[in-house]
Amino acid sequence: MFIAMNRFRIVKGEEAEFERIWIERDTFLNEVPGFVEFNLLRGPEADDHTLYASHSLWETQKDFENWTKSEAFRKAHAQAGKRSKNIYLGPPKFEGFNTVQVIKKDR
Repeated sequence: MFIAMNRFRIVKGEEAEFERIWIERDTFLNEVPGFVEFNLLRGPEADDHTLYASHSLWETQKDFENWTKSEAFRKAHAQAGKRSKNIYLGPPKFEGFNTVQVIKKDR
């Protein structure tokens, strides 16, 4: 498995707008081979921002890389950066991880 994460520092007071943008957008992820799961995570607050992370799980790193070159990716990100108000405190920070160990709860 491959985990792709982007960290976003969102200007204080703009959290609801950031969450609305993500919740309302069409991701097209279900059209992409190798996609497993997506989570938008809200993290700790600092004096000037709230930390968020997008967390997606892929069968392989190659599946993720293919997604970033796909028409589905272009469609999902077509409106990025077109807001009249900047809600970001700097650019997102990408982090990619290959799975070394997985432990699941027994059911």
